[in-house]
Amino acid sequence: MKAYSDTSFLVSLYLDDDHTDVANAWMKRRADPLPFTPLHRLEFRNAIRTAVWRKQIDGAQRRELFRLMEEDLKAGFLAHQAVGWTDSFREAERIGESQAEQTGVRAADLLHIGIASVLGAKEFLTFDATQRKAAIGAGLACKL
Repeated sequence: MKAYSDTSFLVSLYLDDDHTDVANAWMKRRADPLPFTPLHRLEFRNAIRTAVWRKQIDGAQRRELFRLMEEDLKAGFLAHQAVGWTDSFREAERIGESQAEQTGVRAADLLHIGIASVLGAKEFLTFDATQRKAAIGAGLACKL
């Protein structure tokens, strides 16, 4: 596996925002499917539901975005990824020890970085500047 994305990248693929063009351009160049973990599912679906709450989209659009994400899993653009949760939390804690006081990175963002590290990702895809700094500090490339 080459790349791991945080949820901000995934949301930008489905919900039009300031980063959608960059996310789509990256996906066109990709060689491997992006891993899709249970954490991605929870955060993605919650972000889309929150967009309904914010009145950015309606319920029909939410259902369509969920359908599109499921289609992308079936088509292999995204790939279900099992996670070693204990190792991922331990790695997130290790990274947090070296990065949190310097970057202010949040725990959920550390967990994504920890999962990426445990899965052997080389590139970390995020639009979150703080998370990017912590991922770089953990040795991951961030090219977005």
